[in-house]
Amino acid sequence: MGRLVHFEIHVDDMERAKTFYGEVFGWTFEDWSEYAGMPYYGATTGDAKEMGINGALVQRRGARPEPGQAMNGYSCTMGIGDYDATEAKILKLGGTTALPKYALPGMAWQGYYIDTEGNIFGIHQPDENAK
Repeated sequence: MGRLVHFEIHVDDMERAKTFYGEVFGWTFEDWSEYAGMPYYGATTGDAKEMGINGALVQRRGARPEPGQAMNGYSCTMGIGDYDATEAKILKLGGTTALPKYALPGMAWQGYYIDTEGNIFGIHQPDENAK
């Protein structure tokens, strides 16, 4: 027991966040606000037959993270197929670089970004030739 089964991304602007995650990663959203009693959109992150989890965007109820502050929570990393194309989408849609692309030698390319809501997330492209 204790396996991660759901995540929540706290956002200031729900429509902006849905656009960002929908266009960068192809996520789809369903309005679950009635069940949650607040703005809450379930996020489907991929095919249910593939490894991974789904989550949600939830309306932030406090101050957004300040730039440069230490991480206060979990960082989610998304598996991707093309690092450079994904990074280009992130930056085009208003995200910024937190930690640029680097090699996990013999395993993958990794990097961290800040979404339009001030949250840090990672992207990870498997590549045994990374160095």
